[in-house]
Amino acid sequence: MTWTVDAQLALTATEAVAAIQSGRLKAADYIATLLARAASLESLNALTTLDLDGALAAARRIDALPAEARAQLPLAGLPVVVKDNINTAGLQTSAGTPALEGFVPKTNAPSVQRLVDAGAIVLGKANMHELAFGITSTNFATHAGPVRNPYDPTLIPGGSSGGTAAAIAARIAPAGLGTDTGGSTRIPAALTGTAGFRPSVGNGESERRYHDPHAVLPISHTRDTVGPMARTVADIALLDGVITGAGALPSVALNGLRIGLPAPLWAGLEAQVEAVAHAALKRLDAAGVVFVPVEIAELDHLNGMVGGPIALHEPREDVLAWLTANDAPVKSVAELAARIASPDVRAIYDAVLGDVLGERYDDALNLWRPRLRQYMADIFAGERLDALLFPTTRLVATPIDDVHGSSFVRIDGGEPIDTMDAFLRNTDPASTSGIPGLSLPAGMSASGLPVGFELDGPLGEDRRLLAIGIAFEQLLGALPAPAL
Repeated sequence: MTWTVDAQLALTATEAVAAIQSGRLKAADYIATLLARAASLESLNALTTLDLDGALAAARRIDALPAEARAQLPLAGLPVVVKDNINTAGLQTSAGTPALEGFVPKTNAPSVQRLVDAGAIVLGKANMHELAFGITSTNFATHAGPVRNPYDPTLIPGGSSGGTAAAIAARIAPAGLGTDTGGSTRIPAALTGTAGFRPSVGNGESERRYHDPHAVLPISHTRDTVGPMARTVADIALLDGVITGAGALPSVALNGLRIGLPAPLWAGLEAQVEAVAHAALKRLDAAGVVFVPVEIAELDHLNGMVGGPIALHEPREDVLAWLTANDAPVKSVAELAARIASPDVRAIYDAVLGDVLGERYDDALNLWRPRLRQYMADIFAGERLDALLFPTTRLVATPIDDVHGSSFVRIDGGEPIDTMDAFLRNTDPASTSGIPGLSLPAGMSASGLPVGFELDGPLGEDRRLLAIGIAFEQLLGALPAPAL
């Protein structure tokens, strides 16, 4: 079979694996096509490192396997991009910051290694918001630059995993890994018409779905997690199954699903986001989904008591632990912070080093977070909900701020709102409570930009949440590719 370039670029991760497993598509041909695509779209700044020789060599090894052996690899020849704060052996892990430029870890993060062991090929490292502390992916480090949205290069792709999302949306790779502390897989997925998953974190220990200790340059061990990103939820389920060893997804039908609509997360939306979201609701309602209004009146207060104190206190010890465990060239958090290039991140690290919310940390972790977790669990149980549903972000992608990196936005001409606060409002509760969250495309706005839907599920119900997401995407459909 002869594959055109367009046919190869259109492949989802699941389709690409099936074609390579069967021998219908050579992994080396596919990798070469995507490497050429990456080179032609370099202006998007989606990647910080492209592994030309290594990726092609890995693809040739896949092609050289006996047919039966290749068919047994769950991710045979699948090209993936990996966010630049996730450890990769032989490839730079800089977290998008100058002090770590060129640093190469000795081993892969466990989540990366499981993908590689299953036959995946790391195509390169993805650009990101510097040190993962932002939601725009406007990076001022000289080796990177701002990630640009494939649907409009003057706009942000979201962050902090914006490079992974942009590469996937631009058909540079069919799938990849990001990280998520407050919304960093889900926000860029929503703004680029892709899918992003935050797996269960729970108590951060036995309830954590992905275990990557000291293998990701952190913000917060309480909140951080690696998360798969792809163009379809089915592809995310494929990667999640490999990383966790989980079996087949449960069977889910839309008819009869009980889906909660949390009122605070549907308020204050940009008009074009609201229009897309309500149009999608009508289609889901016609398919038999049962929508349950949920007030969750205490959510904002509880979330506010938890999120900031944890995110601004834990980096001091957590980042130092990563630097030490990985024998990084930077030996202290202060040394790392002194070379930060992005103005918005520098301001945040001033707050981190000053421990401005330190006195609230113990109560946030030991008093308020358990209350928030129980509050969310009671909502799911009390209303017999399969998931919560709401727009992932209140607004579509906004213009790149190449002066500050992140400043203020206005929703339909209203009062200025801090950019990070505006985009994090709907994604942050899943992060602080430790439950799984999934963003998938809801539709295109009147201005031609993607709008995302987020599904949050009960703790530990990750595979069922992914199955619900697949049922949603089968009804709502994929978005058109960006015109590049």
